[in-house]
Amino acid sequence: MARTKVESSFADLDSMDLEMMGFEGEVVEEKREEEKAEAEKAAKKKTTARKAKAEDSEASMLDTVVPEIKIGVLRIPIVGDSSLIVHAWSEKAKKQILDKQMKKASTGREIKDPFQDYVDSAYWLDGRPEHPTDEDVAKARFGFPAIAFKLCAIDAGYQQEIIKKKTTARGAFHVMDEYVEIKGTPQIREDMVQVGGMTKVADIRYRMEFLNWSTELKVRYNKAAISPAQIVNLLNIGGFANGVGEWRPSRDGNHGTFQVRADGVISEA
Repeated sequence: MARTKVESSFADLDSMDLEMMGFEGEVVEEKREEEKAEAEKAAKKKTTARKAKAEDSEASMLDTVVPEIKIGVLRIPIVGDSSLIVHAWSEKAKKQILDKQMKKASTGREIKDPFQDYVDSAYWLDGRPEHPTDEDVAKARFGFPAIAFKLCAIDAGYQQEIIKKKTTARGAFHVMDEYVEIKGTPQIREDMVQVGGMTKVADIRYRMEFLNWSTELKVRYNKAAISPAQIVNLLNIGGFANGVGEWRPSRDGNHGTFQVRADGVISEA
């Protein structure tokens, strides 16, 4: 059957539309290929620039002269201004914490033994006897964590805006050894305390106390970062403002304060 003039016109238009759509499709595909090529080119250029920058940085580092670190050693005598109260973690306390974490049944509170609490609170430098006696205490050497003196000095210096960054001061000097020996005569101390978080419960604590005490700190320091005078001054500020041990000024007490005996500071290097 012969098509009418109108039908022929619509058929011709449909063919033209299809041809145009095919042409436009080719143009879009070509544009996408160009954009992809440009993106790959930009990424390659960025990678090359990053690699060149890294190589320049490495070359710059290799060309930089890093001065040799110069380490000094000081022996700094410390004299207590107020009594030192020590409170080491006892084996009983550590076992109770471990048992709680392992969901073991509690055996209930043990009968309080003041002397046992007293000797358990000490840092025994030569080993703790299984069943310490007064005679053992009299001839024993006792210590205290050496890091406490550094921490109290840095913290006080930061509080008083002498130190801008604690991390800088931490790397400038180090108090050597895990414990320093405390010179003095220990005695048992009894204190009424409240424990238990929101529901406070009264308790009695027995701890070791040194009324008159002294010690010596061995300090290694970076000569390019800090001077002996600055270390001494930081320790004096820390000893006054923060102190060490239980009931120190930084914990709302007045114990554990100290000062440097300046005439006894010895430089070993």
